[in-house]
Amino acid sequence: MKFLLTSGGINNKSIHDALVDMLGKPIAESNALCIPTAMYGHPWVGPGVKAWEFISGKEENPMVNLGWKSVGVLELTALPSIDEDRWVPLVRETDVLLVSGGDALYLCHWMRQSGLADLLPSLHAVYVGMSAGSMVMAPNIGEFFVGWTPPNGGDKTLSLVDFAMFPHLDHEMLPYNTMAAAEKWAAGMEGPAYAIDDQTAIKVIDGAVEVVSEGHWKLFSP
Repeated sequence: MKFLLTSGGINNKSIHDALVDMLGKPIAESNALCIPTAMYGHPWVGPGVKAWEFISGKEENPMVNLGWKSVGVLELTALPSIDEDRWVPLVRETDVLLVSGGDALYLCHWMRQSGLADLLPSLHAVYVGMSAGSMVMAPNIGEFFVGWTPPNGGDKTLSLVDFAMFPHLDHEMLPYNTMAAAEKWAAGMEGPAYAIDDQTAIKVIDGAVEVVSEGHWKLFSP
């Protein structure tokens, strides 16, 4: 699987070009599935209007509204209650997964409960995460980002990449997401950790990591 891990979606030409390159064909010829699940676990964004805005492509951060050939919805909380043959073939056939922001631990829980977490490494699709949708790929997220508490506690996530992410660096609506806060967060992380703003994404193909940015970012090494 190829990962395009963004802070704020496909926000500039560099990230857009990286996505098209990873798809290997135009967006207009690519089928997408959007995953809004993370939003329900975060008090600022869902459920309600924000979830609908994401699914319908009316969100402020470009993901669903890029001009895909088709867009479907994959709601992870529903998957444990239906047979796998109802949804696994759909996921295997799609070109891209568009995973919203929200709460990373809530998303991680439902990725595991639904079986999607086990399926991800075998997929040929491009995984595009935004904020929590990106953070969930890391080994853990750090205490700074713990909101919804999983049944077993802790801050561990999927470990499908070997670094952690601090998104929305210096965002005007998030006064606590400063570089000083990112440095303190990174000091408590065990592996490499990136602080990235909304003009930055991290591309991962076969374990090779590349930062795609028209903004600001910093790598903290352990």
